[in-house]
Amino acid sequence: MKKEAFLQAISQLKELLDSLDFELIRSISENIALSIKNGGKVLICGNGGSAADAQHMAAEFVNRFLKERKPLPAIALTVDSSVLTSIANDYDFNDVFAKQVEAIGNEGDILIGISTSGNSENVFNALSVAKDKGMKTIGFLGKDGGKILPLCDYAIVVKSNSTPRIQEIHEFVMHTICQMVEDELF
Repeated sequence: MKKEAFLQAISQLKELLDSLDFELIRSISENIALSIKNGGKVLICGNGGSAADAQHMAAEFVNRFLKERKPLPAIALTVDSSVLTSIANDYDFNDVFAKQVEAIGNEGDILIGISTSGNSENVFNALSVAKDKGMKTIGFLGKDGGKILPLCDYAIVVKSNSTPRIQEIHEFVMHTICQMVEDELF
């Protein structure tokens, strides 16, 4: 990477960070905290780098973020290889998250779907099931939000076509939410 490209990436990040809506992030955090207070849990899904982000966010909730505190109920739907491969083999890869939401999601729970394109079919299907079950739906999306956007009660849409920039902003927002939820609950 040349210095010019490095400086351009920093400039892009600054612009995207400046476009974030604090009130939206606060509302998302309050809804997650309320769900947990009421006995709910947070389910998180995504593909590729977004699968890693789902696991990272779940770990921050279950273990800790900044405070020493009791674990919070969060599950990354991306980690059980036997469940994922059996669903993909017996049904379809597009069902790998939806079947898990159907199995363990309850009214009052939260589903966070992460898709840098906004069009991941398996994330779309999971959010559809979550809506049918009365769960709150949150999207971490890119570009224009894609076909997933209408399924989200709340959506962080990073208006960029650069997957790395979208993921970097998603990570920042996830950390912000984790801190806000901890502050709300502890």
